[in-house]
Amino acid sequence: MIQSVWPYLAVMLLAAGFWPAIERRFGWKVFDVLPPIVLTYLTVTALSVAGLWTASPDIHLAQDTLVSRMVPALLFLLMINCDLRAILALGPRVLGVFVCTSISLFAAFVLTFLLYRHWMPGDGWKPLASLSGSWMGGTANMIAVKQAIGMSDTSLATTLLTDALCYSMWVVVLFAVARLAPAFNHWTRATSSADTAVAETAPRAPATGDSVLLWLGLAVLVSVLSAALGSRLPVGSMISPTTWTILIATVAGLVAAHTPLARLPGAQAVSSALLISVVAVLASQSSFAGIAAAPLYLLAGVTVIAIHAVLLCLAARVFHFDLYLCGISSLAHIGGVAATPVLAATYSRSLVPVGILLALLGYILGTGFGLVVAAVLSQLAT
Repeated sequence: MIQSVWPYLAVMLLAAGFWPAIERRFGWKVFDVLPPIVLTYLTVTALSVAGLWTASPDIHLAQDTLVSRMVPALLFLLMINCDLRAILALGPRVLGVFVCTSISLFAAFVLTFLLYRHWMPGDGWKPLASLSGSWMGGTANMIAVKQAIGMSDTSLATTLLTDALCYSMWVVVLFAVARLAPAFNHWTRATSSADTAVAETAPRAPATGDSVLLWLGLAVLVSVLSAALGSRLPVGSMISPTTWTILIATVAGLVAAHTPLARLPGAQAVSSALLISVVAVLASQSSFAGIAAAPLYLLAGVTVIAIHAVLLCLAARVFHFDLYLCGISSLAHIGGVAATPVLAATYSRSLVPVGILLALLGYILGTGFGLVVAAVLSQLAT
């Protein structure tokens, strides 16, 4: 049984790297349904339940310190590859479908909570709020919202499973409806966006040992400074020092993305490693207790997607959006950077950069979107 920090950290790092390595080596079909980040969470949770380590004061302190420092550092690194100027240059049509997608998701989360709140516990809005951060941006935004609103670690397992399973279902639907594009575009009186052209960003050099160390050191420094500044700013019922820390780190990343520093390779590699490491540390503090509520939240997740799809189709009818843009924008929200380019390439290769940029825009706005949803749901819960 592990009772000290360093063996605990060794297990966390091994667990964080195991499933991504298996996916890269074998590419099993199970990863289409349960991605490595979910399997990592479940694996570490199972080890925790089995009693591989105890919640000693040293380990508990290490867990709290790692999460509080790694989440702002992670968000800073994720913003480095975001180019706001390129996103704004996409034009009103693409940005319009992105805004409509965001509004439809916001309405879907609110309506779904109103439908199911009587079957949810008092803080049952929190998993939906953290899920909204993920479905605007990604898992990092989910974790950031989770930290900001004080959601319990056991609820994270339910949120991750809902995210993974509902997302997998939606990806299949979006791939399948591609052949319906002519009929859909005729119904919305839209022209196809397959000829949309956005310049590809220049390929980045691979990460090197020194660049990884520089990014890691810089990210930790930004995290520490953000926490110091956040502790000095005014707080309220929905704004805590942790919220300020997260927002400051995000803004710092956006600023750094438009400086020569952004050309230094390695930010993506470090952020990927930090993300799954954060999930492993969070899982080490939880148990399977939260999974008992999974069926209700899976139903809620399906309901959110169904309402979102109906509202987005109505918006497409009003504003003459084509199916390709709607599908790419929807997956840019719910799926993120990893899946959106694949769907865009299936529709039309010229739309791949659009998918990437919209997914990056989702990352930028994901945490703020989740906090707004949290504020509304918390008021409805009372």
